[in-house]
Amino acid sequence: MFPLRDDNPTELLPIFTIGIILACVAVWVYIQGGGLSPEALDTSICAFGAIPVEVTGQAGGTGPCRQGGLTWQALVTSMFLHGSWMHLLGNLWFLWIFGNNVEDSMGHLRFLAFFLVTGVLAALAHVLLNPMSALPMVGASGAISAIMGAYVVLYPRARVHTLFFFVIFIRVIPLPAWLMLGYWLLIQVVSTASLPSTGGGVAYGAHIGGFVAGAVLILLFRNRKLVGAKRSGVVLARGDLDRGGWW
Repeated sequence: MFPLRDDNPTELLPIFTIGIILACVAVWVYIQGGGLSPEALDTSICAFGAIPVEVTGQAGGTGPCRQGGLTWQALVTSMFLHGSWMHLLGNLWFLWIFGNNVEDSMGHLRFLAFFLVTGVLAALAHVLLNPMSALPMVGASGAISAIMGAYVVLYPRARVHTLFFFVIFIRVIPLPAWLMLGYWLLIQVVSTASLPSTGGGVAYGAHIGGFVAGAVLILLFRNRKLVGAKRSGVVLARGDLDRGGWW
């Protein structure tokens, strides 16, 4: 299943959703070489990716990177790095589909803080599950998983138009968010059992940790006035939007 769009209009211009997308693209192009330079890609991942043994201060483990780089700072920098064009575009598509409504529910600055805090918590979940791994983790998917967790708490019945692939069967079906995102979370949980013992591959632990963190922390970060108006269909006056939109 792949989400195409949702039936959930926004009141605020998603300034930081767009800003995070542009930041990830800029990092990919200017720091990671846009995927055109394997050397730039490998160097950036080793320099700024989150390597569990460096974060925990544990010695040992074998991996592609020389140890001794960033420690806890990598929990933040790793969010803005990606491993391929498909990795980047997939993450940013999910961010756009769900991020604009979550930013709409809390205001701009809260949304930025929410993205960074839950992204760090998601990365920590990966580190705790793989404390002796020397493989770097990169990607915004942990923080985006948190946004998805927040979305399903705020708007469980919002319709998400989802593209289905099954052999030759291809169809777009509108699903309630709780079903589409619940199925996505189930896939992450089931997939953790298929991870290789080296901890390589997809960081499912970060996805699960991020989703749970987002579902919990949205109760603290949401702006009740914005959420209440959105759920009731009330259009706030421009002055109210300006006051509530930033924080």
